[in-house]
Amino acid sequence: MICAVYKSLRKADSYLFVEKRDHFERVPDALMEMFGAPKLVMMLPLVKRDHLGFADIKKVESELNAKGFYLQLPPPVINLLEQHKKDIGYNPD
Repeated sequence: MICAVYKSLRKADSYLFVEKRDHFERVPDALMEMFGAPKLVMMLPLVKRDHLGFADIKKVESELNAKGFYLQLPPPVINLLEQHKKDIGYNPD
């Protein structure tokens, strides 16, 4: 399977995978509104890949088949100070 990968110009590090180049018919309108004008990054043959950056390749294939698209969002930002406080058991009370 070859899919098209687009990046969002509105949401940093957000990528939309679709079944065919410029085929957004199965992508919900609300998602396209949030995503903004998609910019083509690459055409990607999934069968020749063992892994994708942050995405599980099996999940990408599954969602492309079921929904016609896969949305990859960046991992959440971790507040390192709060994590450190939690790790050491800091309690200001």
